[in-house]
Amino acid sequence: MAKLSQELSRYFCEEERPDQVQLSDFLEIAKERIFGFLFVILALPSALPIPAPGYSIPFGVVMFLLASQMVIGAKKLWLPQRVRTYQLDLKTVQGFVKKGVPWLQRLETLSRPRLSYVCTSALGRIILGSAITLMSISMMIPIPGTNTLPAIGIFIIGFGLQEDDGLISLGGLTVCVLALVVVLGIIIGGVSLLDYLKDSLMGN
Repeated sequence: MAKLSQELSRYFCEEERPDQVQLSDFLEIAKERIFGFLFVILALPSALPIPAPGYSIPFGVVMFLLASQMVIGAKKLWLPQRVRTYQLDLKTVQGFVKKGVPWLQRLETLSRPRLSYVCTSALGRIILGSAITLMSISMMIPIPGTNTLPAIGIFIIGFGLQEDDGLISLGGLTVCVLALVVVLGIIIGGVSLLDYLKDSLMGN
């Protein structure tokens, strides 16, 4: 089985493609590894050191749908036709892939099948799917700082699912817990700041 970094580079950067690609093209590459693969590719734009703007909400919605199906133990992926035919500019996708491949290659040097039950058991998939569900909701919150760390957590979990590497997926789960703490801190801090400003203005 070819490495994910090689497959992405070959499909989007080396082979001839139309100027617009659809999400269904990603499904063609994923084959039986569909959940892990899609989490990796959809989280990638927001997980980059300099996140690409405009993708956290639409991709967050798609990952929420995917993770929800993973939690309930769906054997076959369902996505609305509108989502399957969602189009992206090829050059944009190539940009994501070129920036993301070095990170994938680093993970690939560390990865091997281990603790596979974390990725394949019903309980493991419920826990990982629930974490991704929460992180995808966080990515949809229009507040600065609430999408990068959750996207990194989803990216790492997805890579672990892709490679049947439970240890890496557990590492991603740890990032998700950290992301939840950070996001809650941002939200609570923001609400407290607004209350303080409101009280200050009312007092004046």
